[in-house]
Amino acid sequence: MPNKKKNQVTASPERRRELLGTAAEVFAAQGYNATTVRKIADAAGMLAGSLYYHFDSKESMLDEILSTFLDELWEGYDSVLAAGLGPRETIEALVTESFREIDRHRAAVAIYQKESRHLSAQPRFHYLADSQQKFEKAWLGTLERGVRARVFRADLDIRLTYRFVRDTVWVAASWYRPGGLHSPEEIARQYLSMVLDGIALRT
Repeated sequence: MPNKKKNQVTASPERRRELLGTAAEVFAAQGYNATTVRKIADAAGMLAGSLYYHFDSKESMLDEILSTFLDELWEGYDSVLAAGLGPRETIEALVTESFREIDRHRAAVAIYQKESRHLSAQPRFHYLADSQQKFEKAWLGTLERGVRARVFRADLDIRLTYRFVRDTVWVAASWYRPGGLHSPEEIARQYLSMVLDGIALRT
């Protein structure tokens, strides 16, 4: 492997984003362990050696893909959580923000879902476990607040509800494609209608 400090050069921000986008798609499709630098380079239309001029390893690429996604996710989530909204409105805003992130970082979400459990055991990726704990605290806290405020049902199993909503939203990364029939906001509205109001006709 070429020496990072000796050979690595700085790519333009646009080229760097393009290469990371390509790497994310390969990681999402083939899995981290099965992906080689050569496969990423092939998908980017360049030689593997040339890719090392921009990134020292596939681990560095994955790190930047996941950290960029999570930094942006938490920028949006923290804004929602600091807005002083009611419990239902907070859930609505968090779900909407989640679908916006799927729209912006679909491949990164897919990688996170497949790889985060084993990656988080590595020191370099420990932030994945920290983020998951923070994520769970935000959602459970909002649901508990809603039950206390009698906005949500008193018999709600908070943890089960959290897992259902979390999985229902984030699994959309497996089928969602940017530029499709529905905007992320419209998909969020439909999901929220089903989660919060159900699908049966009220009589």
